[in-house]
Amino acid sequence: MTKYFGTDGVRGIANDDLTPELALRLGRAAGHVLGGAGRRVVIGRDTRRSGRMLESALAAGLCSVGVEVRLVGHIPTPGLAYLTRTEGFVAGAVISASHNPAPDNGIKFFSDRGIKLPDELEDRIEAAMDGPDPLPRPTEEGIGLVGDARGLVQRYEDFLARLAPPLAGMRIVLDCANGATYRVAPSVLRRAGAAVTALCDQPDGQNINAGCGSNYPEQLGRMVVERKADVGFAFDGDGDRCVVVDHTGAQHDGDFVLALAARHFARGGKLQPRLVVGTVMTNGGLEATLARDGIEVVRAQVGDRYVWEEMEKRGAQFGGEPSGHVIFREWSTTGDGILTALEVLHLAKAEDRRIADLAAEIERWPQVLMNVRVARRKEWQDVKAFRDEYERSKRDVEKGGGRISVRPSGTEPVLRILVEARNAAVASSMAERLAALAQEVLA
Repeated sequence: MTKYFGTDGVRGIANDDLTPELALRLGRAAGHVLGGAGRRVVIGRDTRRSGRMLESALAAGLCSVGVEVRLVGHIPTPGLAYLTRTEGFVAGAVISASHNPAPDNGIKFFSDRGIKLPDELEDRIEAAMDGPDPLPRPTEEGIGLVGDARGLVQRYEDFLARLAPPLAGMRIVLDCANGATYRVAPSVLRRAGAAVTALCDQPDGQNINAGCGSNYPEQLGRMVVERKADVGFAFDGDGDRCVVVDHTGAQHDGDFVLALAARHFARGGKLQPRLVVGTVMTNGGLEATLARDGIEVVRAQVGDRYVWEEMEKRGAQFGGEPSGHVIFREWSTTGDGILTALEVLHLAKAEDRRIADLAAEIERWPQVLMNVRVARRKEWQDVKAFRDEYERSKRDVEKGGGRISVRPSGTEPVLRILVEARNAAVASSMAERLAALAQEVLA
């Protein structure tokens, strides 16, 4: 078990368990492991108040082992990944806690290919942070320099603008979650000709994800209907997720996007191989829908890094998660909310149909997800009372074609309990029973 890295970088409450001192140590260790003196690393961040503090500490750590640092300021996480792989950096780091509330923050790294670091490399960085051997401390001209590179964000915006379909005459509402997409997303869609209404695009450092964005798309749904818009898109704080809202106000997740892309390309004989990559959270209805078209769903661990690894292994064109992380392998190496919105618009235009009509063709099974705050979430399998009930419930639900997934979150202090069944009442009662037991025996 890693000491610092979770499923999505190093996370914690800023200035509490994710301190400037820890960021400094992380910067020194990562800089040394990722290439050392003379190499260049780019750092970006979302809109949290603590971002500058952690950025300064991380940059100082990198410079202290001789790494050159370039700061791009506010940028969506996928934009940072794009710049890392296209601008000659040995690595990139983004300071963000994604969809989490403002007090949280995190640091995650991308390789020069724009992909999240593999577990083995994160293990080496952790070992360097706590190892007995001192890391280099160059002096004078050996110390790395920090440079302002905010202009590079425009290159990411231009990349997205080149991928946008013509949108003249379309009315689009965006919820930017007061996060990292607040400038880029409206600009890209306006450049394509759309009439854009932007919500939650006034970050103040403390309002990121606060009752808005992909975790809370209800406001977006109401505004789409009120404005008689064609479609709405809700992003999360760091811009790697996208929830789609059709003209009726109905919400559609990453499973819908995967189904839309896979079925469109399969009909044209362009889905090679004939599969998509999902996760253990992917809805069974998606699997059933795609099976009718001869398309396989391969399930990976939760986390778009694991989705990407499985996509590379299988040669898959598309992969993603219900949360709204969707990867279009031709264009990106990680989930990109703005790119997902552009691809949905492309596909709907190519099908010449409204999103609501396309969504109606995709089967969806009742699914209940409960996030339970318990102290012993990582040890749930070691607690006999809970493990026995989980095994018993698993056998029962699988008889009807359903399934159960229990896992500790890698980004939040919760145990995630997912129950999927053909019958909504069964899914709900089983999830509630497991959640109540977890609170009783895992506290």
